[in-house]
Amino acid sequence: MKSILALITLIYLFTSPQALAMKVPKAKTSVVIDGQSSDLAWQQGQWHALSELIVGSQPSKTDFSGRFKMVWDKKKLYLLVEITDDVLFDQHANPLHFYWDDDCIEIFIDEDASGGDHQFNFNAFAYHVALDNQVVDIGYKKADGSPDFLTLNNHISNKWQRNAHAPYVMTWELAINVYDDSFTYQTIGHKKELIGKPVKLFNGKKLGFMLAYCDNDGSKVREHFIGSTPITPVNGDKNLGYITADVFETIELVEE
Repeated sequence: MKSILALITLIYLFTSPQALAMKVPKAKTSVVIDGQSSDLAWQQGQWHALSELIVGSQPSKTDFSGRFKMVWDKKKLYLLVEITDDVLFDQHANPLHFYWDDDCIEIFIDEDASGGDHQFNFNAFAYHVALDNQVVDIGYKKADGSPDFLTLNNHISNKWQRNAHAPYVMTWELAINVYDDSFTYQTIGHKKELIGKPVKLFNGKKLGFMLAYCDNDGSKVREHFIGSTPITPVNGDKNLGYITADVFETIELVEE
């Protein structure tokens, strides 16, 4: 694993297209998380495409297309995602069971843009936001070596709404509390006690970031996994974001 991560780091050090940070403007007005894009703050910033294939085949435009923009204030990072998906599919009632094979948004955040491994730690986060609005990430390894999945619903508040007219675009708004690598948790019985407070955001702060969407039209496993950032494959594999933050893009919070 260490050799693979070292190879990923070297590849991105010399070939990464994310040399310049994406600028994210500070919101001039408040953002209300209601699944609509009518807030004046959403007139700020630029749209960015969800078009980079990570897993599966490239979907047609009628099957899936997406774009997003971001703003911030001192407390939260705000995300507006517009998605066209012809079939919305959530096959697992248990939010912790194969959640990546349901339709969901995946938000990758590295608070200090330091990169590095985060699969079983909180050096960075890979939040899966499901159609039922639940937020899930991988925690630590259990005693038997298996991953400990946990809900982190207090990290992200979100709501989506589908347009009533073709092509039935889904508008998904999210307010993200940004946590650093001091975040932790402990398991007490069947419950998990989350320990940590979100950081304050400020002008000039840089974060590691990537956005993706898991698309499944009714299969046992997801059919497409589409991201915002091009990834150089390692041994033919582009699905590296949940392992290492080295493949994230750098974003910079700015005041316009």
